Amino acid sequence: MAQRETQAQLRQRKAAEREALQYPLEAPSPEGEMVEVAPGLFWARLPMPMALDHINVYLLDDGDGWYLVDTGLNTDESRACWQQLAARFEGRPLKGVICTHFHYDHAGLASWLMKTFEAPLYMTHGEYFTMRALASSHAVVSEDTQRDFFHHAGTPTEKFEAMLATHRRDPFMPEFPPSFIRLRGGDELQIGGRRWQVVIGEGHSPEHACLYAAEDALLLAGDQVLPAISSNVLVSDVEPESNPLQLWLASLDRLRTLAADTLVMPAHGLVFRGLHARVDQLHAHHARQLEVVMGLARQGEAFTAWEAMNGLFEREIKPYELMLALGETLAHLNYLCRQGRLLRHRDESGLDHYRAQ
Repeated sequence: MAQRETQAQLRQRKAAEREALQYPLEAPSPEGEMVEVAPGLFWARLPMPMALDHINVYLLDDGDGWYLVDTGLNTDESRACWQQLAARFEGRPLKGVICTHFHYDHAGLASWLMKTFEAPLYMTHGEYFTMRALASSHAVVSEDTQRDFFHHAGTPTEKFEAMLATHRRDPFMPEFPPSFIRLRGGDELQIGGRRWQVVIGEGHSPEHACLYAAEDALLLAGDQVLPAISSNVLVSDVEPESNPLQLWLASLDRLRTLAADTLVMPAHGLVFRGLHARVDQLHAHHARQLEVVMGLARQGEAFTAWEAMNGLFEREIKPYELMLALGETLAHLNYLCRQGRLLRHRDESGLDHYRAQ
């Protein structure tokens, strides 16, 4: 196994990563406060009842109305926050709901906002239809399919059942919005005297829309690049042979072509400068994770995705985290298989085993 950082080394590296970025603004409180990031561009926070306890949303003043970027979770608390924020625009209409991607902290209130404020939804095709498929009661993925997927990965049955029970109790699934206006890569939205270009990212979600205003070097980044954590990049039972890590790293490289002094407005964490440095940090993080997996492979014994996950995450994985952690592990395994560094073999019992090429 590749040698891991000590706790002291980890703290030192994290401190150096923070120092490489600049955080010019204090975060707003979640009680309806807005911080002006640039003229006509405001940052607010909505609370989330989970370990990641907030989502950043952004409001764009367009003179005779306003736009919002991302919605928060489908909760009464989030709805109350939006009513408070809307009051700040003194009766001017909401002209559009822009969702960077389908995850329900970003789009969970899209339908409610559309109805409440009589506003259209802007999303990419891939994100809208993924959200619609997951929210539709007629498109529920069979538990048998998931059971097979997790069995191939070596997941103990009791761990899978505990995960499934947690997700059955998920309280945040929203209804899907009935319509949308399609965003495509390269499109421009004229809002508040700025030209916001749609920049597409992949890997974290199918067709994630970032918005970039080149004249002012402003990036509404969603989850595509975050200042303190890596976006979750996972393989699921829906597309088990996918290579999302390759897609996500390539998307980061496209973002690195933007101006070095870009002010990045992420969905979680603080607004920051240092986009190029952060992209480099994220590449380095995943290089370390890949080396951990290859260290396991170099020991000579074949291993399952479950065993690799326990090497990548040196802590107990809670049932609600299992889908994310195992999916992320499979993303690294699929990446290494595509590179020809690992081989995968399925045995007669249906377990997938990996070994060095």
